[in-house]
Amino acid sequence: MKTLLIGASRGLGFALAETMLQRGYQVVATGRAHSTDKLAQLAARYPQQLTVETVDITEPEQVRALHQRLAGTEFDMLFVNAGVKNDDRETIADVSTEEFTRVMVTNALSPLRVIETFKDRVSPSGTIAVMSSGQGSLTNNTNGNYEVYRGSKAALNMFMRSFAARHQDARTLLLMAPGWVQTDMGGPEARLTIDESIPNLLNTMEAYAGRTGLHYLDYLGRVVPW
Repeated sequence: MKTLLIGASRGLGFALAETMLQRGYQVVATGRAHSTDKLAQLAARYPQQLTVETVDITEPEQVRALHQRLAGTEFDMLFVNAGVKNDDRETIADVSTEEFTRVMVTNALSPLRVIETFKDRVSPSGTIAVMSSGQGSLTNNTNGNYEVYRGSKAALNMFMRSFAARHQDARTLLLMAPGWVQTDMGGPEARLTIDESIPNLLNTMEAYAGRTGLHYLDYLGRVVPW
């Protein structure tokens, strides 16, 4: 399985890269400049399987440059992992325009720009996946917390649905919800450890390989309501 993993320098992305390598995947993993030290250490452990690249997906010219550097390479899977959040206490009434823009550009716009740019690098029967969240579900929003982050993930889901509508081919499209995980972003009070989330998330993606169309799933393979 040859995989392009965008956003793998820390947290869930790094854990996903490590799990893929343990399962024998060939991985090209990316991080922003000056943030790839852990990936470089991982590459030293898996020199035949892991290639490390740098890209900031909020910078379109960097995305295009990476696309050019990977010319001639076809991937079985493209996985885009990108996520930031604002202060958890901020509501729409509180958040600044600049902070709102930062979250939306990073979490919603940029992942789809990557997918649009790299769709020609994915096998016609391959998988294109993106790290979403259960908090992107309109149905599941019953308490109104984390609303800027929720909005960014709901936008991501909608953009991915539009992509699916415009590209009705044999590829598998996945929106993955990893659960509330103990990472720098999820915090120490999160319900799941990385080891409880990421191996199961990868199991789900492997189980859905070859299933045409768009699927919104959690780490255990359960369908998340839109």
